[in-house]
Amino acid sequence: MTFSIGNDHAGVDYKEAIVAFLKAKGHNVMNHGTDSPDSVDYPDFVHPVAEDVSAGKVDLGIIICGSGNGAAMTANKHQNIRAALCWTKEIVALAREHNNANVLSLPARYLSIPQALAMVETYITTDFEGGRHQGRIDKIPCV
Repeated sequence: MTFSIGNDHAGVDYKEAIVAFLKAKGHNVMNHGTDSPDSVDYPDFVHPVAEDVSAGKVDLGIIICGSGNGAAMTANKHQNIRAALCWTKEIVALAREHNNANVLSLPARYLSIPQALAMVETYITTDFEGGRHQGRIDKIPCV
């Protein structure tokens, strides 16, 4: 699979660990995140990820900021994006199974790197259940 990843200054170490994790599993990663701990604006690094996913250039996206909220809000402004702010593996699994989340938003200030990696593993190995959930997803867009 191919992933797009973006992060602000709070997520630099997380991004590096996630990219290494994904590449070790044979996946391709497009990196739109900052590599510096200097303060930056998260939308500048989230919009490119959402654009990649929305355009079908990648299979899934991962975005990381301090709380995960701003990143998720930004990504969800794009058509066809279902960004899920997750803080446990169980929430990640439900976001994939029930909501067909195509962008995972991680709150770097509230997770350890091992927790984040376990969540990414769940994200990439959990499939959408379809069925009754598809009808609900079809109702999400406003246009």
